[in-house]
Amino acid sequence: QVRLVESGGGLAQPGGSLRLSCAASGFNFSSYAMSWARQPPGKGFERVAGIAADGRDTYYKPSVKGRFTISRDDAKNAVYLQMNSLRPEDTALYFCLKHRAWGIDTPSDFRGQGTQVTVSS
Repeated sequence: QVRLVESGGGLAQPGGSLRLSCAASGFNFSSYAMSWARQPPGKGFERVAGIAADGRDTYYKPSVKGRFTISRDDAKNAVYLQMNSLRPEDTALYFCLKHRAWGIDTPSDFRGQGTQVTVSS
């Protein structure tokens, strides 16, 4: 069955960096777009970044563009989120999402359990 396992969350200071990883299994990883989403405390779920199956097309939420970078390694069935210049408002539970098809505009159909990111001094 589909399984997504996030890791790499933790506590970071404002201006610091973290790298999130998502290990995928149970499906043909290279054929599907993947995304990262987050849910800040007391707020709704929001997509942060996405990457198409071929890695050429990406999406970023405007507030993270230029600070976050999504990437994928099909040989390792993994997707990553490099987060730099972290801000307190980036504090959230971060989820890895699998999409239903190749493109980043397709709906997602599975998500992992999440990894907590806290940005605080």
